[in-house]
Amino acid sequence: MKSCYVTELRESISYKEGIELQKKAFDIVNAGKIDGILLLLQHKPVITIGKGGGKENLLVSKEKLDELGVEIYETTRGGNITYHGPGQLVSYPILNLNKFNKDAHLYLRQLEEVIIRTLREYDINAGRKIKYTGVWVDDLKIAAIGVALRRWITKHGFSFNISVNKDHFALINPCGITSFGICSLEDFVTEVDYNEVIYNIKTKFQEVFHTELIDKARPDDW
Repeated sequence: MKSCYVTELRESISYKEGIELQKKAFDIVNAGKIDGILLLLQHKPVITIGKGGGKENLLVSKEKLDELGVEIYETTRGGNITYHGPGQLVSYPILNLNKFNKDAHLYLRQLEEVIIRTLREYDINAGRKIKYTGVWVDDLKIAAIGVALRRWITKHGFSFNISVNKDHFALINPCGITSFGICSLEDFVTEVDYNEVIYNIKTKFQEVFHTELIDKARPDDW
């Protein structure tokens, strides 16, 4: 069976720190030490712009973002503009797809499937929209996905809204979409247990990717 390290960070980190951790994970996976590394974390408030663009979907000035304590970062992932912040689970799977399925389209669907199966644990019927990558509850987006590939090793991943600050999402047209809104797990569940969400994500990730997750408390343990 394939195996991946999994590391959960409990303190919110900057987006730049997340990029640096992904680089470290990429180098380890690329060297063949492990089939993949799954990072689970939360970011400090940041708006990121992907390779698909999105500056036109930023609805406020840089000065307003500074006032609110929200960073802005241009990144290498696919997709348009999005927001990350506390109350949102960000998952960075750094996987060697040569060891899994060498199919970028399938990989996106698998990431969606992890979220969809997790939401079933809360009796939430989530699904996909044909035109848009991500996971939806009716017409509300609960998880965004943006990835990059290098040497068939994945970078970036998904963001799953648990109890996110929706006022910050109002600073942008998320993913460039104006016809639909966003939602969080807390909109459907009375009491959200973050540890339970992490457990469910890890369990469904193992199921979908047919891999064993090996807990590593810190990136220094990789």
